[in-house]
Order: sequence, then structure tokens, then C-alpha cells
Amino acid sequence: MSKNTYPLKLPDSVKKAAQRLAKEDGVSLNQWISAAVAQKVGVVETAAAFFERRAAEGGQADLKRFVRAAPDVPPMVGDEVL
Repeated sequence: MSKNTYPLKLPDSVKKAAQRLAKEDGVSLNQWISAAVAQKVGVVETAAAFFERRAAEGGQADLKRFVRAAPDVPPMVGDEVL
């Protein structure tokens, strides 16, 4: 596994919280941040794959059927098109 360095600038409050959590987990701050970034990457990629699969399941006919089924009511206050 190759490793690269990246100079990370964090607000003091975030760094202190991360240091505290890393200490509670018994790992270095670097290891804790690496795991947090890896977790976020996994979540984002999983969500993207989910929406790609969902988009592939539908088509224009499905969208038209969905829109036709929507109730014909005026928009709620604050949702008007200006």
C-alpha cells in the first residue's frame, strides 16, 4: 500500500476533538483521521452507486406516470415559483 502525505489544516476545535477521540480509540491522530476519511469515502461512493442503480431502473415513461399521479394543488406558502 502506498502512502502519501497531505498537509491538513483543521480548526483548533476540530483538531482537539479528533485528538480526544483518537486517544479514546487508542490510535494515533493520523490513523484516526485516515479511518474517518476512508469511512466518508465509502459512504459517498455507496450513495452514488445506489442512486445510479435507482436511476437506471426508471425511464421517461416512469417519470411521466409519476408526474401525472401528483395532485393538482397550489404550492404551499413559500414554495411558489417567483
